[in-house]
Amino acid sequence: MNRSSAPAPALDISGLKKSFGKAEIIRGIDLSIEKGERHAVIGPNGAGKSTLFNLITARFPPTSGTVSLHGQDLAGLAPFQINRMGLSRSFQITNIFPAMTVFENVRCSLLWSKGYKYSFWHMVARSRDLTEAADAILEQINLTNRRDLPAGVLSYAEQRALEIGITIAGGADVIMLDEPTAGMSHSETDYIVDLIRKVTVNKTLVMVEHDMGVVFGLADRISVLVYGEIIATGKPEEVRGNPKVQEAYLGAALEAEH
Repeated sequence: MNRSSAPAPALDISGLKKSFGKAEIIRGIDLSIEKGERHAVIGPNGAGKSTLFNLITARFPPTSGTVSLHGQDLAGLAPFQINRMGLSRSFQITNIFPAMTVFENVRCSLLWSKGYKYSFWHMVARSRDLTEAADAILEQINLTNRRDLPAGVLSYAEQRALEIGITIAGGADVIMLDEPTAGMSHSETDYIVDLIRKVTVNKTLVMVEHDMGVVFGLADRISVLVYGEIIATGKPEEVRGNPKVQEAYLGAALEAEH
């Protein structure tokens, strides 16, 4: 099959750079992530992982380079426009409405995709399709029994699960998760990993994660980012055995977990 007839990657990053003043944070990244792939970005603190996420989702404009979603250039688009094209993300710090119920958090995230948009006169509480869709997501993320509680009283792991539910609610087919298991116990991590595996079936997953057990258990491919440059990309076993990766990051990261 020639390249012109091949399907476009889910995400295609070419020559991406980002500087803040004289500080060059992202130094020229080229990366393609295929549809349906689970891809992890790892690297030491300060490597530029969150900056990369912010460039992809248009929270920061790039200094140079391009990002494409399913073959469509994202240049000049706002974050909400990119979200409506099918890319959704979570953040390092849990981002929910703590005073609203768990159900209301999920229902809010469904409004645009269900066609309500700026239709303020609709009584969403009477919308059966909206209620059914929200309840289906709650069941998917194992929070049905927390449905009517204020989101702020959930445990930390449950709040992260809720945020994942909010992330997938709009129907995005590219899901970006920024350190989804940060600060969790082993049991909480297992819960979130199982959840991520379940909700990203037939979707493209891109995640930043420091827990190497999570990375090697979930990812189809891994990219290692060091000082704003990708020094290696490959399958987990290839990255684990890469001498450059061992020297720059992976050896110390694995040792820190034991």
